[in-house]
Amino acid sequence: MITPSPCRWWWLRHAPVPDPEGRISGRLDLPCDTSDSDWFAALANRLPRNPVIVESGLIRCAQTLGALEAAGIPLPPAVVEPDLVEQDFGRWQGRTWALLASAQDPDLPAFWQNPATATPPGGESFAAVIERVRAVIERLSGENAGRDILAVAHAGTIRAALAVALDIPPEAALSFVIDPLSLTRIDAMDQGWRVVGVNWLPS
Repeated sequence: MITPSPCRWWWLRHAPVPDPEGRISGRLDLPCDTSDSDWFAALANRLPRNPVIVESGLIRCAQTLGALEAAGIPLPPAVVEPDLVEQDFGRWQGRTWALLASAQDPDLPAFWQNPATATPPGGESFAAVIERVRAVIERLSGENAGRDILAVAHAGTIRAALAVALDIPPEAALSFVIDPLSLTRIDAMDQGWRVVGVNWLPS
């Protein structure tokens, strides 16, 4: 990928999804908690002005963008990029890992042998997520050279972007912590990628 000037990606994980049970959210279209106005105000002060905005199409991303606007940052309309959606965990979505283990789900042992490349039943592997995210970021980086892109997405999506930028295997990318409402900054340069920061939290 070659760009004449850097394209600066600001990856923002959506606000937290209330779920005391710790269910596997995946592609479930669940709402998020945007009640922390101080957090959003601090976050808004750190974001670039007049970015290109993309989001995955799930309601938790749209709600996060709405909270940023309420915090006082004017935002252009977002473009939905469905390939930035979270990993599809198939029939495991909405359940917990503990429940799957206690039920002795027959597909679980094989998944834990290599969770980066194994495919949940009816879903997709994290390695497959990397490839669909790669296609989006390479396309948009080429179309938006010299600009800022604010991408509101999911932990798995952002780990996939880091795998692309650092050229690391899926197993290594899964080790990144990506907290709700954290920022990860990756620049598409003319000779590759530059990782500026990972999992920034408003201070």
